[in-house]
Amino acid sequence: MWRRGGRLIGRSLRAHPVAHGVAMFGAFVFVLAAVGGAWVLRSITDDLIIPAFADGEVAGGDVWAAMALLVGVSVVRGAGVVIRRWFLVMAVMRTQRDWRRGLLWRYLDLPLRFHRSKPTGELLAHADIDVQAATMVLQPLAYSVSVVLLVLVAVASILLIHPLLALVAVTLFPILAMVSQRYTARVERPAADVQQRVGDVSSVAHESFEGALIVKTLGREADELERMRAASELLRRDRIEVGRLRASFEPVIDALPSIGIVILLLVGSWLISRGSATPGDLVLAITLFGLIATPLRIFGFFLEEMPRSVVSLERIDGILDQEVEAFPGTQSVPSGPVGVRLRDLVVAHDGHRVLNGVSLDVEPGETVALVGATGSGKSTMLESISGLLDRESGAIELNGVPIENLAKGRLSEAVALVFQDAFLFADTIRENVSLGKTDDAGVAEAWATADALEFVGRMPHGARSLVGERGVTLSGGQRQRIALARALVRRPGLLLLDDATSAVDPIVEARILDGLRSGPATTLMIVAHRISTIRLADRVIFMAEGRIVDIGSHERLLERPDYRSLVSAYEQSDTT
Repeated sequence: MWRRGGRLIGRSLRAHPVAHGVAMFGAFVFVLAAVGGAWVLRSITDDLIIPAFADGEVAGGDVWAAMALLVGVSVVRGAGVVIRRWFLVMAVMRTQRDWRRGLLWRYLDLPLRFHRSKPTGELLAHADIDVQAATMVLQPLAYSVSVVLLVLVAVASILLIHPLLALVAVTLFPILAMVSQRYTARVERPAADVQQRVGDVSSVAHESFEGALIVKTLGREADELERMRAASELLRRDRIEVGRLRASFEPVIDALPSIGIVILLLVGSWLISRGSATPGDLVLAITLFGLIATPLRIFGFFLEEMPRSVVSLERIDGILDQEVEAFPGTQSVPSGPVGVRLRDLVVAHDGHRVLNGVSLDVEPGETVALVGATGSGKSTMLESISGLLDRESGAIELNGVPIENLAKGRLSEAVALVFQDAFLFADTIRENVSLGKTDDAGVAEAWATADALEFVGRMPHGARSLVGERGVTLSGGQRQRIALARALVRRPGLLLLDDATSAVDPIVEARILDGLRSGPATTLMIVAHRISTIRLADRVIFMAEGRIVDIGSHERLLERPDYRSLVSAYEQSDTT
């Protein structure tokens, strides 16, 4: 635990040494001023208060000097607190920023298979709760480091008063260390379970909110409440266990300094009665112990938070250590329509081959339709060409350039993939299409090709209308046309449509496809389920069980009983 905690702290120190250094300087200033104030109180007790009771007279100048000295020490002590807190918060916030940015960039770089295997709620918990928990141990860091100096100075000061008083302090600190070590060892596992449970609760909540329409349609409100109750109950159980451990150990940590002060009073009074110490010595010793009590409590908080922070950082590192997609190449795809070449392409999901030895040539500017039953590998082929899926073997070339030789970002510039389930951001229609680009002419042209101008014009605020989260204020067909316009505004050389016009009526779809064929030259690969769409293609790729069964025109493929049966089912679906 200490080794892993040290690595966590070291990462933040290396990233922000100035902020941490100034915070620790402020902590040291506080410690020195606090100890100095204790010595001032000792002097006041022996040189002013005791003589005043004994003789009844004290020089006014001495009183004012003592007051000025106390005020000065207090000001320095307060300045140390301000410096420590300000720069420590700065270091902690910057560390959180760094780790959140690291997670964000890693999320963006990780392959699609990672995101399909992780619940969204868990990923959100990593970026929010885990980052906050991982930096909790940094908040008392500067003060905890200064405890070492405070203890050394305090024990040395007490030792100068009398060795017997120092023995009390020397005995107290090992006991505190043993209790803290015992606590950290026992709380580590429950703290890890709590962090996991938080991610589980976030996942259930996210799925329930995301699928609110399905939940309400199927009347599953009670079932979702039960899922949340079960996940929350496990979280409650583990948090109670952590709370029970804290309740067992924190009172001991709190009580040890107070017990030390009581013992000091007893021993100090006895030493005063024997003439081995002065009342000022006892005031100094008790003040130093009082000063140590708060830092020791904060140091205890530091020890309490270390297990939770270490576990949270390990969860974060579990994401940061994931293997990301590599873009070692430097090439780009030549401009213009993109030709596609596949050779013996094999793609698997969870050990099951979805594409098994697929070879295909698509000429630049050609329009091909991918036809096949559900699970035949059509969508997987498009996702592989666009670089979203890893392949076990085989080659993918765009205009003769292997996709692994492309520089980062070049693939997405040349290839655009539009899915059936169109995702829109909670922003304006225009921003969903342009994604920050300012070419109004290009945006308008993309709207026109996607046959979206009319319905956009009818919106309350036109292109500046907000579409809500995931585009909930639009119909399925409208969302698909906005998503298509978003792809077209980039002028890709290869446009992949994964049943991307299934929610629009056939007349609108025909206009869209005519616009695509008559617009800027591009290569089209379309997963098609409508006869009208299939007939527009130059060639039809007929797929079954992860293989290309046949390639040809729609009319020739109708000679195959299996193809004819499939498209007949499509035709019946179109007419119902």
